[in-house]
Amino acid sequence: MAGPPVTGGTASATEPPSYLLQEADYGSGTVTNGWERVERYLDTTAGFLTEDYPPDGRGDQEGQRLTYFGGVSRPSSGRFLLHSAPGWNTGARTTPILLVHGANDTADRAWANPGEAGGYGCGAVSCPSTGLMQYLSARGHRVFAVGFAHKQGDNLMQAQIVGDAIAVIKARLGVDRVDLVGWSKGEMSARAYVSSVKPSWGRGYAGDVRKLITLGGPNGGYDYPYAHGWAHDFSIWPECGGKVNAPSPHSHMTCYGLYTAHPEFSMTPSGGYDDYPGQRQMLARWDGVYGVDGATQDWYTTYYGGQGLYTAGSGIQAAIDAGSLIKPLHNAGVPAAVTTYLLAGGSPDVLGIFNENRGPSDGVVFISSALDTTGIPTVGGTATIVGANHLELGWNPSAAAQIAAWLS
Repeated sequence: MAGPPVTGGTASATEPPSYLLQEADYGSGTVTNGWERVERYLDTTAGFLTEDYPPDGRGDQEGQRLTYFGGVSRPSSGRFLLHSAPGWNTGARTTPILLVHGANDTADRAWANPGEAGGYGCGAVSCPSTGLMQYLSARGHRVFAVGFAHKQGDNLMQAQIVGDAIAVIKARLGVDRVDLVGWSKGEMSARAYVSSVKPSWGRGYAGDVRKLITLGGPNGGYDYPYAHGWAHDFSIWPECGGKVNAPSPHSHMTCYGLYTAHPEFSMTPSGGYDDYPGQRQMLARWDGVYGVDGATQDWYTTYYGGQGLYTAGSGIQAAIDAGSLIKPLHNAGVPAAVTTYLLAGGSPDVLGIFNENRGPSDGVVFISSALDTTGIPTVGGTATIVGANHLELGWNPSAAAQIAAWLS
């Protein structure tokens, strides 16, 4: 399905690579939250697959994204959405920006309407109705955002999708490079792309990123689910009333006297399920730096593995061994030609969760991890937004101003 003609590019527009098929193009009357256009593409490269989804539907596409994905609630990870902001082809700043959202999120809530999911979704009681997309677009930037098929998907496949989105943007605008902004888990796929950390069948980095900005990204990894597993599980385990689309460090848990198993929520492949590969890939141990929360029920067996009084699990090291990408990313390194900026939040007050309390953090990721420059040879800058928690980094005014300054 063809899109509207391109105007205002810096060079002649071309067609995207032949392995990318545009399946749909949504515009005025369908697109919401301030975007001008949303397209759906399919990467036809062999290797993409439909990843496992939680069987109770908590990870399914819904709302407007269900429309964009053609009514398919569990799309293949070879499909993606490309959102275009007003001014995407006319903005005075000609280096385009691609925004990459994090786990259990969407391009709409992350960048265009932080209040779409209510207070829990934006990290505060009162949430704005516009976000970083509008902030940057109003300042003359050409802004795009990618939307992934799987909300907790494999970061290696999502890194390929980041490359695909960049290829479409380059073809459309006739440019050679873009700037990348990755928030939380989105840092993983953005960084994996520029570092050529990829599946065996994947494409390597195309040398087309000028700047990489990470927002609360676990550059040094994180261990929050294992350090605070008891509190974390209550939001997940159905028998405890949990509904959140997130992995558990446990295979078994007792809720209201009932001891149950839920392999579908496991951090590691279990019982034929592997619904949360992207979370496993972000893990790293921080117990040697900040210890473990010894006040938490079953704290030792949750972190190190074994049978506790109310829970059982294999521990964080088993999950790391099952596929963390932190060391591979450090070892591969970001190319020196990509100037990298790291932004951390300094306020551990995310609404609705038990906030990380073992050391300075944004409530989920340690500041030391978010600002970890291991494997990053060209650091353009680092900053901590003292008044922002993990879920506020994409819309907090001070964070937006810092991001805009780095992009200038």
